[in-house]
Amino acid sequence: MRGLARAGRQRRDKRAIAAWALGLAVVAALAFAGWRALAGRTSHRDSGLSVLLITIDTLRADALGAYGRAGAETPWIDRLAAAGVRFERAHAHNVVTLPSHANILSGQYALRHGVRDNSGFRFPAGTATLATLLKAHGWRTGAFVSAFPLDSRFGLDAGFEVYDDHLGGGEEHTEFLVPERPGRVTVEAARRWLDEHRGEKTLCFVHVYEPHFPYDPPEPFAARFRAQPYHGEVAAADAALEPLLRPLLEAGEQGRTLVVLTGDHGEALGDHGEMTHGVFAYEATLHVPLIFYAPGILAPAVAGAPVRHVDVVPTVLDLLGVAIPAELSGRSLLPVMAGGGGDGPRSYFEALSSSLNQGWAPLHGLLDGALKYVDLPIPELYDLDADPGETRNLAASRAQDLERLRGLLSSQLAGDRGSARVKEDPATLEKLRALGYVASGSAPARKLYTEDDDPKRLIDIDTRTREVLRLYRAGDVDGALALCRENIRRRPDMPLAYLHLAYLERARGNLGGAVAAARKAFELRPLDAESVSLYAVYLVEAGRAREAADLLGPYMTAVQPDLDVLTARGMALANLGRRQDALATFERARAVDPSSARVLVNIGTVYLMAGDRARARQAFEAALDIDPGVARAHNSLGVIASQEGRPEEAIERWRRAVALDPRDYQTLFNLGVTLRRAGRASEARPYLEAYLKAAPPALEARDIARVRTWLSAGD
Repeated sequence: MRGLARAGRQRRDKRAIAAWALGLAVVAALAFAGWRALAGRTSHRDSGLSVLLITIDTLRADALGAYGRAGAETPWIDRLAAAGVRFERAHAHNVVTLPSHANILSGQYALRHGVRDNSGFRFPAGTATLATLLKAHGWRTGAFVSAFPLDSRFGLDAGFEVYDDHLGGGEEHTEFLVPERPGRVTVEAARRWLDEHRGEKTLCFVHVYEPHFPYDPPEPFAARFRAQPYHGEVAAADAALEPLLRPLLEAGEQGRTLVVLTGDHGEALGDHGEMTHGVFAYEATLHVPLIFYAPGILAPAVAGAPVRHVDVVPTVLDLLGVAIPAELSGRSLLPVMAGGGGDGPRSYFEALSSSLNQGWAPLHGLLDGALKYVDLPIPELYDLDADPGETRNLAASRAQDLERLRGLLSSQLAGDRGSARVKEDPATLEKLRALGYVASGSAPARKLYTEDDDPKRLIDIDTRTREVLRLYRAGDVDGALALCRENIRRRPDMPLAYLHLAYLERARGNLGGAVAAARKAFELRPLDAESVSLYAVYLVEAGRAREAADLLGPYMTAVQPDLDVLTARGMALANLGRRQDALATFERARAVDPSSARVLVNIGTVYLMAGDRARARQAFEAALDIDPGVARAHNSLGVIASQEGRPEEAIERWRRAVALDPRDYQTLFNLGVTLRRAGRASEARPYLEAYLKAAPPALEARDIARVRTWLSAGD
């Protein structure tokens, strides 16, 4: 279908006194100042509090006014920080979204829960989270997320009565297009849920995505931050949170909500040559804001001790008087808030995306007080107190510290449950080999890494990758292709580069090239769901549905096949006319993710292809009951209305679909053609022009030619 300790103020003694007396006075004043700072941090437990956990994606600490940025437009977060406990030295453990949120919600390192990247991993069922623990103690639980990496399919929905991941718009997710929704929309959904449960104890988790690349802040922030769009998006995120934060701040000590606000990771913004995040683990991407706010429970303070994301869950539980599970990696920060806590425990961190997706050396590291060790083929050691910008690598000059931290890190890694994206599946591999899809030994084995594999030697590839995305969004597909091919020339063993190449070839109209590139990604990672599903989808588009169905057959023997793999096979079977088999496959997909509106749209599409408009309409309306913002459902209901002779209803449905997903070429075509046929050429023209920009030539060559003829004729 178409945080440093607060110092009390000291008064100068204006009288001339003996030096020894002056010394005593200073000591006394310092002691008094320290007493005030510590006394201001006393806290107690309250089992009747609600909890509001806010995560802001890609938010580096120094992007906020509260953390020292001059000119930052973050008034609501700054007010929260001023009235709460602001931790100056908070660190993430991962530098991408899904694993970082798994750390925050579970209080466990990725070494233990096993989620190491945004794709190909699932949070393990049965692992305790803040939601499962609080729900068991009587809290109502709701989550409201803003982007696909936190989709419920990845397992973080456990313990939440409501997990709102309804992103609407288009359902396609690629490196080029990650479904997301504006933070203000997510916040409004959270507010509605909170209103429904007013008077009850709630855990409400809210995730906003605005600061994430690509930076495209809404007005008025776009105009005010034209030269610094990242900071414009940070300002937009703050503004989006106003409806949640304003009433809590205005309630003051009458409020009954504990607020925890943090960033999942930061953003490099060119630091050490990294443009965004995911490759390195320097402070630009590891140092995050962390604020606890609970008037009457926590007095305003700034805490300077090192703290970690894994400390969030035990701290919340401690404040609520709920027992802290012994297996958590973190600790309660209540002693730190009271001015104690010492120098803090060591903090493990990692950045594995480039290793998993591109075959580069994996990055593991450890923070031990001011010393930071990064384990790579070219090791790094920094003293963050003396060198906060990490400009002087001390690995060669401080060999003793290097070896000590290397040993401590090895002890941490000894408990690693593994970073493989998928479990080795010999049976599936053998079936694929028998079908001729995979050659013996084609699955890459773990290797020894050399200095040539060190991300510091390869960061230019990541820079080109970001430029590929920018050029694609700007409409320069050929320029993006050239950079993508240069990356492959540099490193011909990078599966992600071939996925990019496949997507770009399809966008350019070279469907054969798209299939070939997708097959190469699949051959490099034959058990990776993203690679195999994209390859299969492109086979179907190329008219090779039978080959796609055969390719996906071996994956169906898994106890719980991947949702995208199931969806791709259902599409292949539907194109082969195997309606019942397709519907059965989509029903398996519904069992994997019952909240997926996309699966219902696919079911409706099968019925519509078979001419069963009644069942098709029922499926599309059910999809909209789950998520009213699903563009494809509106498009398909428009098709049904058109087929049944209700053109105005069809036009209204298609207008709604285009508003939700302006790049859906099928809807643009349907709307433009219908308006043209109704004699409304001036209304049709912008939709047809948008169709020409969005339609893939390999699939739409005939209709593209027709539309060009109409437009050139002024018709």
